[in-house]
Amino acid sequence: MHTDQTLVFDADDTLWENNVLFERVIDGFLDWVCAPAEREATRALLDRIEAANAAALGYGAAVFRQSLADCLQRLNADRTPTATELARIDELLTPLTDRGAIELIPGVADTLTALAGRHHLLLLTKGDQDEQRAKVAASTIDHHFRGIHIVAEKSVDTYRQLTAELGLDPERIWMIGNSPKSDIAPARRAGLRTVFIPHEHTWVLEHEELGPDEATLQLTAFPELLRHF
Repeated sequence: MHTDQTLVFDADDTLWENNVLFERVIDGFLDWVCAPAEREATRALLDRIEAANAAALGYGAAVFRQSLADCLQRLNADRTPTATELARIDELLTPLTDRGAIELIPGVADTLTALAGRHHLLLLTKGDQDEQRAKVAASTIDHHFRGIHIVAEKSVDTYRQLTAELGLDPERIWMIGNSPKSDIAPARRAGLRTVFIPHEHTWVLEHEELGPDEATLQLTAFPELLRHF
């Protein structure tokens, strides 16, 4: 049992459901724009467009909307989408743009309540500032965190800067998240310990092969944190 540690939590798909909403939009988009036999190739095209737009523009619903419009344009021989087609995309995006209550992942609320009594909890999430702050506020769990940090990207420098700014000992920090690419690999390279909690709907662009690592603890469900912290 680790005591009196600094636990840094990812937000999307670690504390609450997120990517499953995007996947539902994508399913609706593919149903609309392509035949079943073209579905796999169209999804691969959209993934490539999303990767390029994320690198250039960042994350969030607005960038995702741009990716869907870009994909539609590519499918139509670079014809600019019509106002009607863009309105259809906006309709598909409604679950994201008009998001109401946040759906916490099972066990998160009670687990954080227990952990906050014996550790320092921080939140580190990437994405659009306004969107992420709105989700944090709607989550009803923000009071557990001594600091909330929203960044454009999670890199090795992000973790090193956070550690330096807060005057923390990397050996006593645990980064907890579902993304191998953003939460685990760069945090480890920055000298932090990590907890990997896989999520079945983790965004494909967040996948990365993780080798064996003594400093990474892998769990199957969020409440298992209480066995170790």
